[in-house]
Amino acid sequence: MDSEGLPDGWATCTLGDLIPKPRPKVQADPASDFPFIGMDHIEADSFHLTGQARFADMRRAGSYFLPNDILYGRLRPYLNKVHRAKFEGVASAEFIVLPSADHFDSDFIKYLLHRGQFVDFAMSKSSGDRPRVKFDGIAAYEFALPPLAEQQRIVEKIETLFAELDKGEEALREVQKLLARYRQSVLKAAVTGTLTADWRAANGPAQESGKDLLARILKTRRETWQGRGKYKEPVEPNTDGLPGLPDGWSWASLDQLISRVEAGKNYRCEERPPEADETGIVKISAVTWEEFDEEESKTILKADHVDDRYFIQTGDLLISRANTLELVGASVVVGDIRRRLQLSDKVLRLRCVTPIEHWLNFVLRSPLGRGQIERMATGAQMSMRNISQKNLARICIPLPPKNEIEKLVTKIADLRNVAKRMLETCEYERKRSAALRQSILKNAFSGKLVPQDPSDEPADKLLERIRAARAEEPKAKRKKATA
Repeated sequence: MDSEGLPDGWATCTLGDLIPKPRPKVQADPASDFPFIGMDHIEADSFHLTGQARFADMRRAGSYFLPNDILYGRLRPYLNKVHRAKFEGVASAEFIVLPSADHFDSDFIKYLLHRGQFVDFAMSKSSGDRPRVKFDGIAAYEFALPPLAEQQRIVEKIETLFAELDKGEEALREVQKLLARYRQSVLKAAVTGTLTADWRAANGPAQESGKDLLARILKTRRETWQGRGKYKEPVEPNTDGLPGLPDGWSWASLDQLISRVEAGKNYRCEERPPEADETGIVKISAVTWEEFDEEESKTILKADHVDDRYFIQTGDLLISRANTLELVGASVVVGDIRRRLQLSDKVLRLRCVTPIEHWLNFVLRSPLGRGQIERMATGAQMSMRNISQKNLARICIPLPPKNEIEKLVTKIADLRNVAKRMLETCEYERKRSAALRQSILKNAFSGKLVPQDPSDEPADKLLERIRAARAEEPKAKRKKATA
């Protein structure tokens, strides 16, 4: 280390010292054959390109790039979308394209932008409801620059170490896919009766069949009706195309099993979860991922928007009426809840006639339930589909005897908890791998990953040549203009 605490041959500089300006934007050209890279085409928190489109199909401007240029996602910098281009094309305007140059290694800069320290810096320079950072913001980022030859040795070492981590993470992803399929297969076996086939054989016919249970539910529904106007008979199930059921089971429509559907309202809110003395409204993301997430909420600003009729409680069966095709109709049963939260206009509560919320939730999440929901969802845009209360009512539910429902719910929960613990282990290992990557990068950018070579041209000499070359640029342009 020298007197300034830098490794031998290193020098302090900013990103703007190496890259004075980004590539310019270009307008879409119907005749263009350029490939197009959008924000969705780069995996978050990695360098992986997952797809591409045609720039000619885009109706907006983009940023031109060449091989070895660095694509940096300026929208939501915490997503950490960075990619070194391997071909010529156009990127979304949400990318800042940093042009490659002979005086630095593009992969070295790519890894520099991947550091947690840089991500934090970029976030501090971002602004807006959908935070974006400008080139001038990231250009001010200061770091220690090694000699060019050492940059290349650092990149080689990083890639060797990251390749080993890639193998482990790929294995984790495969396990996660297998567990996701397993969880769906458990639900499929449950709603078709396969999961409890041995139990039925051992216990014999139930005293109250599914048909009897449905009759009792309908009687209670009629006697306790609190809906608007005169009582209306619920819609009958249409089982065309649906599989057969085990002896003792019956088909029911969702309408027959619930007393009402409750919807809240949406108001202008502050985009943060409510504190202990505040009330919030749930977002659709609160019910999206199999467990209720009260952190996915926003805070009501006006006291007259608080309505205790819409308060969410433990045991409520909630379902989203709007989302992408894969997620519309996602349901959860609310577990422990600490915050005061209300339903929104897009998160509905299904009030069951008899307490079978967990069974309905599992059916709705099963391949049987998802298939019906996705067929009934409407909407022209793939990014937002809706399922109406009328169509929700028509969903067909397999109804076992009450004691078998209880057995199924317990067995499903036990099997899914095993899978959940395995998924948690995978997530722990994934986070551990991400931490190892950051540790490698920390060592790389502090001169501890590879040894210094005294024969390398020092970085301060490299920076001097860059500054000298730039100082000459305006003169060269003036000569050209006069000639």
